[in-house]
Amino acid sequence: MLSRLMNLLKACFRPRSDRFIHKNADTGGHQDGLLWYKDTGQHVNGEFSMAVVQANNLLEDQSQLESGCLSTHESGPYGTFVGVYDGHGGPETSRYVNDHLFQHLKRFTYEQQSMSVDVIRKAYQATEEGFLSLVARQWPMTPQLAAVGSCCLVGVVCGTNLYVANLGDSRAVLGRAIKETEEYLAIQLSAEHNTCIESVRQELQLLHPDDSQIVVLKHNVWRVKGLIQISRSIGDVYLKKAEFNREPLYPKFRLREPFKKPILSADPSISVHKLLPHDKFAIFASDGLWEHLTNQEAVDIVQKHSRTGSARRLVKKALQEAAKKREMRYSDLKKIDRGVRRHFHDDITVIVLFLDSNLISKASSVKGPNISVRGGGINFPSNILAPCTTPTETTGYQNREPAI
Repeated sequence: MLSRLMNLLKACFRPRSDRFIHKNADTGGHQDGLLWYKDTGQHVNGEFSMAVVQANNLLEDQSQLESGCLSTHESGPYGTFVGVYDGHGGPETSRYVNDHLFQHLKRFTYEQQSMSVDVIRKAYQATEEGFLSLVARQWPMTPQLAAVGSCCLVGVVCGTNLYVANLGDSRAVLGRAIKETEEYLAIQLSAEHNTCIESVRQELQLLHPDDSQIVVLKHNVWRVKGLIQISRSIGDVYLKKAEFNREPLYPKFRLREPFKKPILSADPSISVHKLLPHDKFAIFASDGLWEHLTNQEAVDIVQKHSRTGSARRLVKKALQEAAKKREMRYSDLKKIDRGVRRHFHDDITVIVLFLDSNLISKASSVKGPNISVRGGGINFPSNILAPCTTPTETTGYQNREPAI
């Protein structure tokens, strides 16, 4: 069975080429085949590590780390912002979130002169409204944009608080040192909105009591209206506004019966964690990582090795597990090109944020340099990029280089 599968995929194996293995001077990160990584960097609250591996033909995961001033005014507050945006149906929504969410957060922080749950919620709302407006403007030319969406995981360290906001099924996990045993405990900080979770299905059924088909078990997987696994997202306008669930949207996205209220929500689950000296690091990752590693396994991998390369190490372990599940060698998995690679694993984004208690205690009021890093992907020449349905107004996101 394995030999037949490998023979089938030989034509899809990527030739080794130095032109796709290079250092990206703009980001301080490196590109090695389908893997982008920045093994170590400094944020105002400590160190960080980032890694992204591409599986889709077009990278649907987007990510960013912003550290320094969290307001549009230099008076602060200061801290660190982390975003992991796992797109679906295409890369357009996750790219839009990557370009707009942090800017909205800075604006609302300035208006309220502080960081808060309300500031983060308003930033999510403004991002959702902005993308909805884009879909409305592009509807005559690119109606399929209405069926593109993104999960949205955000972490903000400001003062001694760690704010975690989430839509969808990405996840944030805290690594806490246990003094007595010298071990680390994994603590999940984010709430998830995937219909594989019974409480999520119950929530949908309570919100839509008259719809017996609000959640459907299809091919052994629970899905909202038989279409999508997550119940909250940015975008996916076709399940939020009935006027975008009609022709010329593809038939597979159109519901038989019109709906009167939004089926999916863009209201994030937000928690506030008071950081303590024994809270050593937080892992922010798309579900591509958590499909293969438990929370505790991920924390143990970070804790047992040096900080440098932590994110890349987690990605490698997830890929090794993905290869093992398909009874193939990790070295062979790495040869499979983007697009075909999606049959073996999802795009995976990991940001490990190390937390220095000495820096955290004073960082919100101490001015420091602004740092901006975006998770990368392969920067293919435009003539070999796969066709993209991105509308004219968003084509700028397609080839945008990450910036630091």
